[in-house]
Amino acid sequence: MDVTFIVFVLAAYLIGAVPFGLLLGLAKGVDIRKAGSGNIGATNAGRVLGRKLGIVCFALDVCKGLGPALGYGLAAGLICGAAANVGALVTLKWLAVAVAAILGHVFPIYLKFQGGKGVATALGALLGVFPVLSVAALVAGVVWLTVVKRTAYVSLASIAAALSLPVAAVLAALALGRPMAQWLVFAGVTLLLAGLVVVKHRSNIRRLRAGEEAKVDWAKRK
Repeated sequence: MDVTFIVFVLAAYLIGAVPFGLLLGLAKGVDIRKAGSGNIGATNAGRVLGRKLGIVCFALDVCKGLGPALGYGLAAGLICGAAANVGALVTLKWLAVAVAAILGHVFPIYLKFQGGKGVATALGALLGVFPVLSVAALVAGVVWLTVVKRTAYVSLASIAAALSLPVAAVLAALALGRPMAQWLVFAGVTLLLAGLVVVKHRSNIRRLRAGEEAKVDWAKRK
């Protein structure tokens, strides 16, 4: 039994489940679940609590994904060159820790499994799987920034970034010379993550199609 792996998966989920957006709001006397979109993520935190606290929430949500993934990579000796020589099973375990943090944010046990959409936490978790998914996450980040600056729709940017992730992951794995077993795992897991993000944005997609989705003020072009 791989005790280290089990401990990291459980810890990653519990850390990922910490609702920083809600906690920041409660510290200011506001339950962000009852304001704005009702979401506990950074976008709604910024909308309800102001830009500065929105940025703080985003950073904390990124860190709770990054910490467990990077921590397991270091503990298992997977960071940098050694990662190129591990098999699909070890790669899958590393990704399982990263995904556990994301699932914690999306389905937090502390809030009866009603959480956020997982974009910021997914970014952090993928950055922690170095270097293949770190590269893919950076590409997805560029896609997100480009779309949000052009449209001012965070939801559309998040969906576009999620859909770019599997392609970027496979290309990064191939460019870095990873064996087929590894890049197939990367492709499968990132496809699942992309699907999760799209599903969590169902209501946003309906509002986008109806022309009713709210834009973010800080991204609107003058």
